[in-house]
Amino acid sequence: MTRVIFPSQPRSMSSKIAYLPVGKREQTKVQNRQAILDAAREVFGELGYETATVRDIIRRTGLAAGTFYNYYRSKEEVFAALADDGARRFSPMLKKLRSETPDFEGFIRAALAAYFGFLADEHTSWLARRPPGEPHPHIHGETPEMAAVFAEVRDAVQSAIARHEGPASDPDYMAAACIAIARDVGDKMLSRRPVDVAGATEFASAMILGGLSRLPRAQG
Repeated sequence: MTRVIFPSQPRSMSSKIAYLPVGKREQTKVQNRQAILDAAREVFGELGYETATVRDIIRRTGLAAGTFYNYYRSKEEVFAALADDGARRFSPMLKKLRSETPDFEGFIRAALAAYFGFLADEHTSWLARRPPGEPHPHIHGETPEMAAVFAEVRDAVQSAIARHEGPASDPDYMAAACIAIARDVGDKMLSRRPVDVAGATEFASAMILGGLSRLPRAQG
């Protein structure tokens, strides 16, 4: 049990103590944070990231403004949290694929297919519903869950180099390039109808594994 003393009370009433169960308090925090993220997905999807405001998100949650600011200071922080939430849910899938697909090329193809499928399944994501032509906002810095995904990809690259399966190149640059290609191709995939997971996987795999030389040549 956590003891909470209200400092605004007269000194004579300081013995009146409110007890709040720690589990209940933590559960409320989790629920409030999730309510904000769910509302942000809806608002960003309907209004677009550029147009949406913190006030729009707060209205959709039904929470007080002060409660919102207990968790996030801006819509940029909310967007970073949405990205972090997606990375948190995708990271176990990536780890499982590494254990099931030991060869490097197989892992890259499987990871791309899983990632693009993950994006396509996020039908409530504002990324899939935002106004046409709106640019993808960029996150400044790296969230912990995003760092975990990067580390997983980098470790796969390092393991491939050690087994002489992959190019002997800088694993940090290679992991960054893989993630950047997947992210930008995925963003373009979501803007198209129908959403073509197979096409995005084929293109991104060719780009990552062989560069431009592996892409089909134009027919004269």
